[in-house]
Amino acid sequence: FWLKCVALKVNRSPAAMSGVLDQTERAFQKQAGVHLGNARQLGKKNVRVKRMVKKVGLGFSTPKEAVEGNYIDKKCPWTGTVSIRGRVFRAMVLATKMKRTIVVRKNYLHYVKKYNRFEKRHKNVSVHCSPCFEPKEGDIVTCGECRPLSKTIRFNVLKVQKNQIFGTARKQFRLF
Repeated sequence: FWLKCVALKVNRSPAAMSGVLDQTERAFQKQAGVHLGNARQLGKKNVRVKRMVKKVGLGFSTPKEAVEGNYIDKKCPWTGTVSIRGRVFRAMVLATKMKRTIVVRKNYLHYVKKYNRFEKRHKNVSVHCSPCFEPKEGDIVTCGECRPLSKTIRFNVLKVQKNQIFGTARKQFRLF
C-alpha cells in the first residue's frame, strides 16, 4: 500500500503537543489519516505521534523533511490529500512572498508559421510550495499538476534545484 505512517517519539503533555505539530493557525491543524486522541496514551510522557506520509510516484522521491518534519499542510502532495496527475514542467522561481505559494516563470518557444521561426514566450504561474521546501528566487523547481487548490493554483512543487542563475532572475529566458 502506498501510505506509510511514521512514528516519532515525543512528550505527549499538552504544553509539548504544540511543539510537536506546527500550530500556526487559529483552528487546530491535524492530518486527515492520523488519529491523535488515543485515551490510553493521554497521561503517558513519551508516546510516538503518528505522521502519515505517502509516495507521489512518477519517479519523485519523498523529501526527508516531509517524513521527519512536523508541519501540517493538507495541500502537500506527501502529507496531504492532493494527488499529482497530468502535466509536469520545470520553471524558475520569481517570487516567494506569499504563504506556501510561489510564483514561477514558465518559458517556452512559440512557432510562427509565416517566418518559419520560433519566438520566446513566458507565463507566470502560481504554484503551491510545501513547507518541506525552501526555494529562493532563481531556483529551478519541478512542478506537477494537481486538482485546483484555489482560484489560480493548479500545480504543486515536487523538486527544487538550488540557484543556477547569477544576478537577477527576473527576465532571463532559459529552457530547462
